[in-house]
Amino acid sequence: MEYKIEIACNQLNKLGEGPIWDSVRKSICWADITNGEIHEIDPSTKSHSIIKVNEMVGSFAVCTNGDFVAALEHGFSFVNRNSGAKIAIGDPEADLPGNRFNDGKCDPAGRFWAGSMSFNTTDASGHFYMLDHDLGIHKEIGGITISNGLDWSLDNKIFYYIDTPTFQVDAFDYDNATGEISNRRKAISIPREEGFPDGMCIDMEGMLWIAHWGGWQITRWDPTTGEKLLSIKLPVSQITSCCFGGDHLQDIYITSAREGLSVAELEKEPLAGSLFRISNTTFTGRRATEFTHVSI
Repeated sequence: MEYKIEIACNQLNKLGEGPIWDSVRKSICWADITNGEIHEIDPSTKSHSIIKVNEMVGSFAVCTNGDFVAALEHGFSFVNRNSGAKIAIGDPEADLPGNRFNDGKCDPAGRFWAGSMSFNTTDASGHFYMLDHDLGIHKEIGGITISNGLDWSLDNKIFYYIDTPTFQVDAFDYDNATGEISNRRKAISIPREEGFPDGMCIDMEGMLWIAHWGGWQITRWDPTTGEKLLSIKLPVSQITSCCFGGDHLQDIYITSAREGLSVAELEKEPLAGSLFRISNTTFTGRRATEFTHVSI
């Protein structure tokens, strides 16, 4: 099947990342990490809003009240969806100024998970955290270089995770009641010629979709066999993440980046940094879970 690649937003992001479909507002949201912005588009009206957060936005999720919870350069915060005003939750890496937060997502129980990475992208100084319902911050994994894609199996028993330079997807046993992860093992091995594995999402057949930084593509994999099932080529090299959206969760939204590309490279890929959409893919995604928390 040949897929039609559309431009969902004509604004070029420096480091577009972390797309989320808001099923309540029926809008697509994503971050421009290094510009410190959260973007939102209503596909039905084409209206485009930008929230200036004024620090790097590693990742974010929608809360049950409609605002955002985010993993920012300086830790976890709530972000007002209208004003961009922040309420700090906590910074578990205040003593690590060489790190920033990166990809994150809510688990099926409504907890927010996000990991960190070093600014130099080479030190294994990152960690992976879970922000619980009571706003407690729990360190789950250490020794991470670039914490990236994550998602959970359809039966809520397996957690999938990418530390980009490992070129693999790891699987953990996952307890949805407690959020405990254990028994880490390799699920998928990514050939280096495919490009670095970056963001990731799951479809309703339990297959994982992976964005490839430097790979000009998104791919679909079977995590039970490690087999690559599909590749969709994009007109830009630095593909950062993907998610399902649209009324029936059958469209795929894909973020990309132009950061680090030379003038010559940008001439070859002028759409770098765009938000792309593939409509009516014949695949269906899972609705994103909102972050739920108790009052403190």
